Amino acid sequence: MGYDVIGDIHGYAAKLEALLRKLGYTNRGGDWKPPTERQAVFLGDLIDRGPEQVKTLDIVRRMIDAGNARCIMGNHEFNALGYATRWSDDSTTYLRPHSPKNIAQHAEFLHQVGENSAMHREFLAWFRCLPVTLDLGGIRAVHAWWHDSYVSLIRNQLAEGASMDDAFLVEAHCKGSPEWKAMEGLTKGLEISLPPGHSFIDHSGIRRTEVRTRWWLETPRSYRQAALVGESQEDVPDHPLPPDYEGKPVVGSPVFVGHYWMRGTPRVETPKLACLDWSAAKDGPLVAYRWDGEDILHAGNLVWTGAETESLIVGSARP
Repeated sequence: MGYDVIGDIHGYAAKLEALLRKLGYTNRGGDWKPPTERQAVFLGDLIDRGPEQVKTLDIVRRMIDAGNARCIMGNHEFNALGYATRWSDDSTTYLRPHSPKNIAQHAEFLHQVGENSAMHREFLAWFRCLPVTLDLGGIRAVHAWWHDSYVSLIRNQLAEGASMDDAFLVEAHCKGSPEWKAMEGLTKGLEISLPPGHSFIDHSGIRRTEVRTRWWLETPRSYRQAALVGESQEDVPDHPLPPDYEGKPVVGSPVFVGHYWMRGTPRVETPKLACLDWSAAKDGPLVAYRWDGEDILHAGNLVWTGAETESLIVGSARP
């Protein structure tokens, strides 16, 4: 079976529908059907930011129910669960604090679904059932970081098809616990602290002293080379990485991730890894990789669209 792996949508249903059409899917009464023997694979972050979050969720859920798609959990779905779940039945505080930053990040989703409405509760119940990773034999999917021991831990904790219960969510929000480390890594990536005195401004305008990394690089030599910070790259010091840096290249079947707000012309990062988040929630394209059994990824298999009216653009560069 072939797979069309699709990056972070963030509620931009028009971009999703345009991309599905470009990939040859047909809309039959609201059900999107793939061409021949194919499935779509969604990399999470379906929600927050965009104007059509309910429609996006409806499209993806209907495709899954029809057997035409699969979807993994992104950090925004995980955050939504933490935002709505209390530490205990008699607690007044939530696993994900209702801080100004977190409220602003999640506000559009809550506005569109109605906080604590029947629709909101239904979506949360569905988020709990999303797998954190997928291994489909020829390809693997995770929102941010394929880390073998974290993948094994979560698979041991959550049986296939099982719903994330409150006990697991509480453990996954206890900083330093094995569950917290695994969920942070798998859904948010490998982050490292910058040397003392160094910081940068992220894409949301927030000053940070920890930086996301290109964990998949072969031999990164410095913080600056490993860092994923967009236009703030020069703010990251060109110091050697710490000796306990955990990043390493992908071996085995190719891995697909989202999460990283890439900019520019879509590309594959290595012959074994492609990031498919190219900032569709801003002015970037929504990107898919059309996989047909290859063990080495090629940029020519990337397909993307920026808006419903735009023509198909297919990458032609090779890694």
